[in-house]
Amino acid sequence: RLKDLPHHLEYAFLEDDDKLPVIIAKELRSEEKAALIKVLKSHKRAISWKLSDNQGINPEFCTHKIMMEEDYKPTVQHQRRVNPKIHDVIKKEVEKLLDAGLIYPISDSPWVSP
Repeated sequence: RLKDLPHHLEYAFLEDDDKLPVIIAKELRSEEKAALIKVLKSHKRAISWKLSDNQGINPEFCTHKIMMEEDYKPTVQHQRRVNPKIHDVIKKEVEKLLDAGLIYPISDSPWVSP
């Protein structure tokens, strides 16, 4: 099931049977929608449809870095409990991100929670 969208957006599909959804503006005229969908269909291999599609992208190109002031000290916070009902879901999502190379483990930073 796709998530609900704000009133000014709608889904369009690049394949039959509601496959390969894209989000477009509702106020586009029908010829604009048709032209946009035609371009998207012709370049659908350039779109990441799932996390594993991002493998092979150079991290130098897409890494986000947070620059910290050197004199700042980490704030200690207690670990937050996770609802046991969703623990496995969270674990699977983290594994997907790790497998896709979008995140990586860090164990030697003072900013890491135990």
